[in-house]
Parts: sequence; C-alpha cells; structure tokens
Amino acid sequence: MSMSSPFPDSHRSLPPVLAGPLLRRLEPTRLVLWLVGTRALSLTLRLQGVGDIRLDAGQCTVIPVGKHAFVHLIDVPLATALPCDTLIDYDLLIDDAATGIADWAPHLLYGEARCPNFVLRSRIDQLMHGSCRKPHHPAADGLLCVDRFLATEHAATERPALLMMSGDQVYADDVAGPMLRAIHALITQLGLFEERLEGAVVSDSAKLYEHPASYYHRADLLPALESNKTLRERFFGGARKPIFTSSSADNHLVTFAEVMAMYLLVWSPTPWTLIAPQPPALTPERRKRYALEQTRIDDFKGGLGDVARAMAHLPCLMIFDDHDITDDWNLSAQWEETAYGHPFSKRIIGNALLAYMLCQGWGNNPDAFGDVLEKARLLSATGHDDYLDSDVQDALIDDLLGFQHWHYVLPTTPALVVIDTRTRRWRSEMNLKQPSGLLDWEALSELQQELLDHPSAIIVSPAPIFGVKLIETVQRVFSWCGYPLLVDAENWMAHRGAAQVILNIFRHSRTPGNYVVLSGDVHYSFVYEVLIRHRQAGPRIWQITSSGIKNEFPPTLLEWFDRLNRWLYSPRSPLNWLTKRRRMRIIPHIPEHAEAGERLWNSAGIGQVFFNEKGQPQEIFQHNSNGAPKTRMIAPDNDD
Repeated sequence: MSMSSPFPDSHRSLPPVLAGPLLRRLEPTRLVLWLVGTRALSLTLRLQGVGDIRLDAGQCTVIPVGKHAFVHLIDVPLATALPCDTLIDYDLLIDDAATGIADWAPHLLYGEARCPNFVLRSRIDQLMHGSCRKPHHPAADGLLCVDRFLATEHAATERPALLMMSGDQVYADDVAGPMLRAIHALITQLGLFEERLEGAVVSDSAKLYEHPASYYHRADLLPALESNKTLRERFFGGARKPIFTSSSADNHLVTFAEVMAMYLLVWSPTPWTLIAPQPPALTPERRKRYALEQTRIDDFKGGLGDVARAMAHLPCLMIFDDHDITDDWNLSAQWEETAYGHPFSKRIIGNALLAYMLCQGWGNNPDAFGDVLEKARLLSATGHDDYLDSDVQDALIDDLLGFQHWHYVLPTTPALVVIDTRTRRWRSEMNLKQPSGLLDWEALSELQQELLDHPSAIIVSPAPIFGVKLIETVQRVFSWCGYPLLVDAENWMAHRGAAQVILNIFRHSRTPGNYVVLSGDVHYSFVYEVLIRHRQAGPRIWQITSSGIKNEFPPTLLEWFDRLNRWLYSPRSPLNWLTKRRRMRIIPHIPEHAEAGERLWNSAGIGQVFFNEKGQPQEIFQHNSNGAPKTRMIAPDNDD
C-alpha cells in the first residue's frame, strides 16, 4: 500500500473468511447470506434435504473492498420450498474442499455440531429485537443474550423467527481510541482501498491515518475557515449535550475503509487475530482515556465468537438509525444544508451509507439494490491502484443519498413492515432549524398502503412512535429555543404534520386491528399499550421499545424522568390534553423486577416478544446482559 504504517504487519497466511456467514433474509424458496473473505471464494452451499449448490456469479456477488477483503453477497433461489418449523443444517465449502465451517470457523458451532443450522418459521410467533450496540460502553453485550438463548433452546418450534436490529448496529460517529487504532491496523493488514479527500486539511486517507489529529482531534482536520464552524461543531466537536448524552465525535470515522473495518471488527473475532495495534502518541490525559477504553474493547472483543455464532443461526434483519451514519443524521433541513453542502462531510456520510448498503441494507431486500450494487462493484474495480476513483465514488454517493428503498416488508404472518425514518423526512417549511418529521407525506401514504387489509402487523420504527411524554416535552422546549441538536429532538410528535398522519393511519378503518411497534434509539426499554378513547372496536397498539443492546441511559437522570413523567402525565392530568395523543389512552406495562412505580427499564440486553395467533403480544421480556434474570413486562390491571 502507499501508506507507511506504525503497525506490525504479519506475513502469516490469511484465513479464507474474515466475517460471517451471517444469515440475512431467509424464505422457503430463497436464502440470503453475507460474508467477507480475504479473496474471491469459490463457494458451495451444502443444504440439508437439497444437497450441494455450487454458487455461481448469479448466486454470489463478490465486491472487493481491498486487496485482501471481498464482500460476498449470497442470494440462492430454490426450486423446491424448504420445510418450515424444522431444523435445517447448512454448510459452506470453499474451493470444492470437503472441509466446511467446522474447519474454518469452528467458533460458529454449538456443542458437537459439525455445521450450523436455521429454522424457517411458518409464522412470527416470537422474535428478538434491540438497538444501539456501542462497543466501548461499559455494559455487557446484549447479543450474548441471544447466543445464550440459542444454546439452551434446541426445539425448532422454540427458535425465534428472527433477530430484528432496529438501529445503531455500529457507531460510526462515536469510536473509542483503541477501536480506531484497530481499524487502522486492519486497513493496513487487508490493504483496504484508499481514497482522496476534498475539503479537509489532509488530501487523502493515507495522510489522514498518519496525521497527529487522527486520534481524538479530528475536528482539526477541517480548514480553519469561518464557513466551516458549523460543520466542525456538527461532526467533530464532541459538544456536550446537557440533557441526554455527551457526544464523542472526536474519533468520527471518515473513510469507506474505516467503516468497513469497523463492521468486520464488531461482527467477528477473526480480524482481531490478524492485528496487534499499539497505542499512538497521546497526551497524558488522552492516554488515561485510551487505557480505560482499551479495557472495555477487550471485554467486547472476548464475546465476539458467541455473537457471530448467534448471527450464523438466526435470520438477522436490520435498519439504520443515526449512529450507523452520524449523530442526528438529517435531523432538520438546516442540518442537511450544512452537511451536504460541504464535500468533506458529504463524503463522510456517503462512505458510511455505502458500507451500510453492503453490510446491512442489501441483505434485508436484495431485489431493491440491483442498480446501486452494480455501481458499487464498478467503484471497487477502480481500486486496483490502491485508490478509489473520486468521481465514481462521489457519483455513487449521490445515488445513495437519493435512494428511496431502504425500507422493506416481509410477507410473514403477521406482516413485518420496517420503515426508514432517516432519509425520507418531512422538512419544516416555516423554520429550517425545526426538527423534520420522521416520514414525509409520500412515505406515510406508502406505509398506509402496505398496511391496508392486514389483520395484524409488526411495524419497526427505530424511534418510538409513542414515547415518554416528559422527555418529548423537554425536546420540544429545546426545539422552540432553536437548539434541537442539543437534545436529539427526534420523535414522531416533534413534527405536527407527521404526527397527525401517523395517528390517522392507526385510526383508518382498513388498517390492522392489532399493531405492534418495535423501536429502539432511546437507551432504555418500556412497553405501552395504546387504545383510542371512546372507540370499542380498536385498534389495539403496543409500543415495545428495547434499547440498548450495549448502551444505557444515565441511571439517575432516567429515574427522575420516569418519576416526573408519572406525576405530570398521570391519566387524570390536564397536561395530557396538550399532547398530540390526547385521543389515545396510554397504558404502561410494569417491569417485573422494577422498584415501585417504575415504568422505564434501564439495562443493556435484548428484547423478546411472543405473539398469539391474532398477532397480539402474549409475553414481552427484556433479557439483561448483566446476568440478571430476564425481566417480564407486565400489563397492569388498570392504568394508574
């Protein structure tokens, strides 16, 4: 590669597979899987009851992202439908060898098994879900709860239908120093493609990685111009957010190679075995922070084998939220003008979105990505001299920023409708600083059409549709004062038009009688049952929020929010009539192990929902990553 490197470069032979396989969208007549190899692999899918399927170019699209990193997008149609509700073994053989996953990825297997398996459920009678997995958060990894569940539940009919990850699968904008150092070491080891940068102090990615400001000071990479002040604060400032979170963007990922390396390092233990990163030169204060982050990254790394094992056995569906790309992504029209009006910030967003498409978006609904996937393949072909072609890269980024098919629907029972609340926003025309609606009019109309005539539906909305009223009120106050960025003022009720339309969709006579809304984003978990006042025939709505997988809300602050919300917005409070949901009756479920009156559960982990034949939640649990017993969310006898 063109860059010199401070990292030790191992000359050992690289393993054939760096990450995966991950099970993505699985149907009786179609299997979609994802993996990354160190070369373009000749693969054979061995499928129980079917036999060996040699994967040709029509069934496996290979996209190089470096000299020794090749994304394999596997999409296999089947002439005969596979059986439902039974364990089906599968294996991937490399280069016509008789050896399979047991030889090149034994960490993916349970017990004495020689290959992994999956189950195609005839209906969604249970699923697991969660969001917000930040590697350097001190909480244990909630995806380990999924692995523990799969390790003990052996019957096919007890296997969840899917794992739904509803946002912030990676944190491109909040990266620990040791993770960034590992990313740079992996870029060197795998020869991930370089790129040229416009609008920054550094001219290309190689100079970025070597620059003294690359660790904890990425704001300094912007030219010192007054016109860049807002951009600097928005992307790299690490500005304190006085209510909810402290934003730590000073290691914000910039290049496509950095984001791709991040995906490999959060989904697989194998890349970590190829690198031995050493700390960079830091100030004493930064060394202390680096050392603390290192202990947390080491703990995170220790569980990756089990995480990868779970994702090789359970279909994984995903949708982005902001941290997959950058904090507060598309929060307001003013945010968009600032971010997309500068070549450097536009490239940052575009690189993360390209990596999301390859690692997450494609596997949800491969049919939607034909054109942009072909353009991504053409871009990768320009990396033969180490550097991607900037014109081709920028053109692809423009296409991705205008892409309108990130959402998708699974033809399951109940129907699973996953919505994109990030790129099709209802922008405020009165004040560009005001938060945009999470879906615009056209997208909301399409959502209503998807829901018509279904008896029940599961909607995945990264942000809760029915959130905590007090917190939404605080967000509204900051928005009125012109500071929506300070409090992540993104909720369905923040925009009058979007709020009214989504509530009207629920009231439509031909939309489902039973809705379950799965959400994340907020770093705490709760369940609300929602009824429309003075209407006996329904619909019934359950807002089920599980957040985060590896993140938590500041506990004392959440305790006060929970308590004040119960006082100020009790069922008889006149404040309820000032909210947009005044025609709806909100019944909170009580966490089983909560202290008296507590409605919000603050523990990293993963949610699990069991459904009855009508598509209504029968039991709702939150599995706690700290080893505590799982928490059942109990419907009260009344809504006191």
